[in-house]
Amino acid sequence: MKDHTLRVSAAGRVNLIGEHVDYCGGKVMPAALSLKNTIFARPNGTDKINLAWTDIPARISLDIARLHEYKGVKYADYPAGSAYFWQQAGHEIVGCDLLYDCTVPFGSGLSSSAAIEVSTIAALAALAGEKLDNVEAALVAQKAEREYTGVNCGIMDQYASACGKKDHAILLDCATLAREYVPLRLGDHTLVIANCNKPHSLVTSKYNERRAETERALALLKTKADINCLADLTPDEFARIAPVLDGEGKVKERARHVVEECDRVRRAAGAMKRGDIALLGELLNASHASLRDLYEVTGDELDALAAAAQAHPACVGSRMTGAGFGGCTVSIVKKDGADDFRRTVSQKYEQAIGYEPSFYDCTVEDGVIVEAL
Repeated sequence: MKDHTLRVSAAGRVNLIGEHVDYCGGKVMPAALSLKNTIFARPNGTDKINLAWTDIPARISLDIARLHEYKGVKYADYPAGSAYFWQQAGHEIVGCDLLYDCTVPFGSGLSSSAAIEVSTIAALAALAGEKLDNVEAALVAQKAEREYTGVNCGIMDQYASACGKKDHAILLDCATLAREYVPLRLGDHTLVIANCNKPHSLVTSKYNERRAETERALALLKTKADINCLADLTPDEFARIAPVLDGEGKVKERARHVVEECDRVRRAAGAMKRGDIALLGELLNASHASLRDLYEVTGDELDALAAAAQAHPACVGSRMTGAGFGGCTVSIVKKDGADDFRRTVSQKYEQAIGYEPSFYDCTVEDGVIVEAL
């Protein structure tokens, strides 16, 4: 493949269910989307990686011998960090021209950064004639995001982008990276992703606060049960020992969300295997309610968007997806009612919040695709 121009893409992702459980030892259920970052890549015979974008006028050249020097360089940091850590992992980097075209909306919570990182690594591997190990690509991409761009992310986004499978969700154990592909056969239903378009707000402090609360819960619950993480508890077991959390403010509610959300993920996987779309929808609705009432990470915008979606007769279930406080909802909607769903939800949301949401039509696709042109 060394002499060809290549088209290499990696997917954005939506997490169907399993929110704020990844750092508590739980399982998540992301799916790779048709929204993706595509790179047109060709070798150039130099010691440079030349970066260009279809929608950004910037043009940046990276010196292959100095890939560690581009931290904080706007637009270049994600590609440079990915290339640097791929190089550090012992892989050959060849001089090349890379043209980026991203259809994952930035700031939407659908993991444009993971798509950029994974597609960069996949393109560099293909140009060097290497067979890509998708799990290694995900781990290197995560390392780049954490250590090069300074975002302390978990593994879900990069893993879904690299390892996604068409018409399947990934039941991923974030602690062990054990995975199971679960068929996502929606029949006469479709996924509708809506962005609440809330202006960006800093969620890091709330995220750190929630992590501290769940760690406090775990420390106290360990005095009553032999567990390694909150995800080890069933809802019944939690209910029995939860009084140890009394008097700890919101800690009990946070832990209850995690335990019950882990149970919802398990039940959702079963529903998907049976093709029980109605139960899957109910679990999405229950997940949103828990994130709103127990974990308190939704906010007025996401709540208005989910409520409008859940009230529509064509919708079987809707929830916020991602970290919260903004970003997107994911809804399961009957195909023949999808147009009216978008119109009605948009009107209700604008009445409640004052501006319109955005809608993305997506299918569930393979994570990484490499094609010679």
